[in-house]
Amino acid sequence: MNKQELIDNIRRKKSFLCVGLDTDINKIPEHLFDETDDAIFEFNKQIIDATADLCVAYKPNLAFYESIGLEGWNVLDRTVEYIRTNYPDQYIIADAKRGDIGNTSAMYARTFFGNMDFDAVTVAPYMGEDSVSPFLTYENKWVILLALTSNKGAFDFQFMEQEDGERLFEKVLKVSKKWGNDENMMYVVGATKAEMLADIRKIIPTHFLLVPGVGAQGGSLQEVAKYGLTDECGLLVNSSRQIIYASSEQDFAEKAREEALKVQQEMEVLLNNKHRKRG
Repeated sequence: MNKQELIDNIRRKKSFLCVGLDTDINKIPEHLFDETDDAIFEFNKQIIDATADLCVAYKPNLAFYESIGLEGWNVLDRTVEYIRTNYPDQYIIADAKRGDIGNTSAMYARTFFGNMDFDAVTVAPYMGEDSVSPFLTYENKWVILLALTSNKGAFDFQFMEQEDGERLFEKVLKVSKKWGNDENMMYVVGATKAEMLADIRKIIPTHFLLVPGVGAQGGSLQEVAKYGLTDECGLLVNSSRQIIYASSEQDFAEKAREEALKVQQEMEVLLNNKHRKRG
């Protein structure tokens, strides 16, 4: 999916919601295990069917699938195929956080872009350009580079000041934006660091940002939009637990839809306000 297609979909759906498919086998409603031998996929399928018209992206977190071995990879592959077949307008992110020497990264890129039909993969920048560039060789595929994360440990390194006074996350942004462009690179910026978006937008004013941490992690959608929203939107805001685990009962898909609708409606207001200001 190219950038304009993503923008068009955001405008059509009046949403920049990304639903995180962090499917934990220990949190799936118990009745699914009684009804099917394919409970994990069935859970994903019902969540997707309930939310697809309200979001523009899905983000499976690979750790939740890798943790159960071959079955998990099988579910992941079928989940991507299900989205592609039934909801082809969705932008699908492999939340894999890969990052290794060039020939290894080339194999990761082949995994997610050659063998599996993801639109994007999250990548760690620590090993530099040659660890990222293999992902950028695929047409209409995206790298989503970790820039400023929402976890407590982000303060261990990401805010360290360099000799020139720049913080490390700012150095990452300035250097890495030369590797690609706003048509094939996004950045992860945690919602719990929303006030930092103003500084980030000075460096990358037109790149899309993937923003986790809204909802269960305490981030504010209003604050994220205040500092990060652009004329093209420029945001994919992820919500995982708040939506997919809204209920553990028979009504889990219905409750997931209700939560997704709340977020979408708030996003619609924010987009309309931005449009009025622009006009």
